[in-house]
Amino acid sequence: MKRTHSNLNALFDPRTVAVLGASRDPSKIGHLVFRYMLDSEAKLFPVNPSAGEILGHRCYPSLMSIPEDVDMAVLALPASATSQAVRECVNKGVKAIVCLASGFGETGSEGKRLEEEIKKMLASAPPERRPRFLGPNTLGVYVPRRRIETIFTSRERNPRPGPGGIAFISQSGATAVCIMEAAAAVGVGFSAFVGIGNKLDVDENELLDYFAADPETSTIIMYLESFKDGRAFLESCRRIVPKKPVIVLKAGRSESGAKAAALHTGSLAGSDRVADGALVQARVFRAYDEEELVDLARALDHGRPFTGGRVAILTTAGGMGVIAADLLESSDRGVGLKLAPLSETGRAKLRSLLLPFASANNPVDVTANASNDHYAAALEVLESEPDVDAILCVMQFQSPFVDERLMGIVTDWFHRGEKSIVVTSIGGELSQRALKNLTESGVPAYPSIWRGVRAISALYKRGVWASANSKR
Repeated sequence: MKRTHSNLNALFDPRTVAVLGASRDPSKIGHLVFRYMLDSEAKLFPVNPSAGEILGHRCYPSLMSIPEDVDMAVLALPASATSQAVRECVNKGVKAIVCLASGFGETGSEGKRLEEEIKKMLASAPPERRPRFLGPNTLGVYVPRRRIETIFTSRERNPRPGPGGIAFISQSGATAVCIMEAAAAVGVGFSAFVGIGNKLDVDENELLDYFAADPETSTIIMYLESFKDGRAFLESCRRIVPKKPVIVLKAGRSESGAKAAALHTGSLAGSDRVADGALVQARVFRAYDEEELVDLARALDHGRPFTGGRVAILTTAGGMGVIAADLLESSDRGVGLKLAPLSETGRAKLRSLLLPFASANNPVDVTANASNDHYAAALEVLESEPDVDAILCVMQFQSPFVDERLMGIVTDWFHRGEKSIVVTSIGGELSQRALKNLTESGVPAYPSIWRGVRAISALYKRGVWASANSKR
């Protein structure tokens, strides 16, 4: 099968879309998908032989009765009706098919037989008219900038993320929806989401190459339970990683996890030791849970990679500085980096600018009596320190003399300074609001010290890898 990016464009930027199984019943998947797609600029054709119109749009009795070419067909149909629908798509010359139904290879021999039947139908089409097939057992695609959406969970209950630079490829649709809802809550944006489901045709390798070439994508994250072609995946990663970071959450590491993956998507998880070694060789970041997957993406998508590994800690809470120091320097319960030594000139400046009882050493503790101005002055000194490669800002709002203007100060230094900056803030409503504000401004910001330290470590690894690559 000829595989080009232009084939996949019909999934992410279709001009015309037919929804087979579109429904007037708001509780039906076919209704939700059609309603959500109405927000896009694509021309829509609801297909249902029993309905005259849906949401004010004329309904067509069959795909073949649509008088125009169709770029993408969304199959909101049961598995038993899929083969006939795919046959019509092939005859119609549809460019891309999204098959939402489950009940295929993940359920046993009858489901696998259905998949083989679909493969034969797709293969029967001339290469130049052969549709691309996404799924089955998928939520399809979500492209925030173009408002393309086939996800059939309620977006009123499960808000989607807004536009951003992260492309998300997932073998589990429901897991992806949970991750995206959590990401939306903290202000993380996505360029696209695509669920690959059972990977009957379109797989992670093609999509990896697609998003590598996508100018709206700057970071690629993946949830995978198996590799369609592990060797091809690593070859793609070796080409892509120097230009865009790739982060993979590879599930099915344990014996029980592998069995669960086989039941979930019908896939074989393979040896985790082999997968782990290969990911390291390809310089792919590996995440071990959904939180780490998005945390690393947030850091790598906007943060500034650095080399040297010397970090300054700026805090209004002395204890927080101690915790951060331990996590930064410890090799077994931390990330094994170093606290940056501050110059005598820098310490003298800090002593002159900060309160008399503040610490001018690293961690720099401006104390709970510090104001926004004290924090800003300390940031300026650290930015000028020659041995500081990165700054961990522990930004606490419990101090009575700092307020939300501190967000603007940190954001300003993040964008105009030369050091890599990561922010943490531990607390309630005000801290959560500040973290979201910072994230939406492109600043990596986290609700715990450990997550901030882990982000610093990822930026250091990225910087070291980039430096090594440039010397080859």
